[in-house]
Amino acid sequence: MNYHTIPPLNAAAVLKRYGLRADKRLGQNFLQDSFALEKIANAAEILPDDCVLEIGPGLGSLTRYLAVSARQVAAVELDPDLLAPLKAVLTPYANVRIIHGDILDLSISDLVDQAGYIVAANIPYNITSAIIRHLLESEPKPRRIVLTIQKEVAERICAQPGDLSLLALSVQVYGQPSIRAKIPAGSFHPIPNVDSAILRIDIYDQPLIAADMLDTFFKLTKAGFSQKRKTLRNSISAGLHIKPADAESLLLSAGIDPMRRAETLSIEEWKQLCLSRK
Repeated sequence: MNYHTIPPLNAAAVLKRYGLRADKRLGQNFLQDSFALEKIANAAEILPDDCVLEIGPGLGSLTRYLAVSARQVAAVELDPDLLAPLKAVLTPYANVRIIHGDILDLSISDLVDQAGYIVAANIPYNITSAIIRHLLESEPKPRRIVLTIQKEVAERICAQPGDLSLLALSVQVYGQPSIRAKIPAGSFHPIPNVDSAILRIDIYDQPLIAADMLDTFFKLTKAGFSQKRKTLRNSISAGLHIKPADAESLLLSAGIDPMRRAETLSIEEWKQLCLSRK
């Protein structure tokens, strides 16, 4: 795809023109580096008939790159102040639909019209898990999610057993994450304190945990990580409000040493724990 016809976007100039400033409360850092934007679009691997859901289009810098590749782009923006500049920037792109709202409050089926759509988003890391769960517990489901998030958080999401986190598990149960590129802080306006990375998640046809056990999975993992420095025996006990002896019995029935810690368990071991909890 030839992106060279897309003009650079100066975020500071656009904001000034509309009398706006980036809202720190919403984690607004506008990506404006053309090389980085092209990398995100390439990581998404958009086909001509694809529908793309963009979360947090901001000033439309990435939206343009998505629009030249996709059949349709649904761009969901939370900040009402950005709607006017966003519409102005995207005027040349008739296949973009701008929706004002919070993605977590919206029905995915109202935004996209096909299963196997693609998600592209530059989002604050603290809502990464919530967004992924919302997308993958709704219908239709995407086949690929491409997120620009803090580099350290992307690395945590891609961690292996021994260094897993609750966030990593909540992503890896649904798909295979990989880091496609690093983006330096200077690529954004305003410049954040940390570098970012392009995280791609290729979604499994079915989650690694059966649908009827997902609630149990999330309750157990949340309990397991509720007191990270403690053994699973104690953290499961506290998190599930059961006696330590009962927590130990539950772990042993799943073939798990009660003295281990949550970050050392693989998804397969959490699955065995779910089966023992049923």
